[in-house]
Amino acid sequence: MSTALVRPRNGKLIAGVCAALAARFGLPKFLVRVGFVIFGLVGVGELVYIALWIMIPKEG
Repeated sequence: MSTALVRPRNGKLIAGVCAALAARFGLPKFLVRVGFVIFGLVGVGELVYIALWIMIPKEG
């Protein structure tokens, strides 16, 4: 497991939130992205994604 939760500069599609979460928790990126799509269909995925985009710092 990685020690810090930061949005990477490489390996991201939109903002790097899914890539950051996948790296932090040792999960495949596609699995995290599928999770956000499923939560998006329920209606909360977009809000959580935007909140994490604001809260997770960009890799320095």
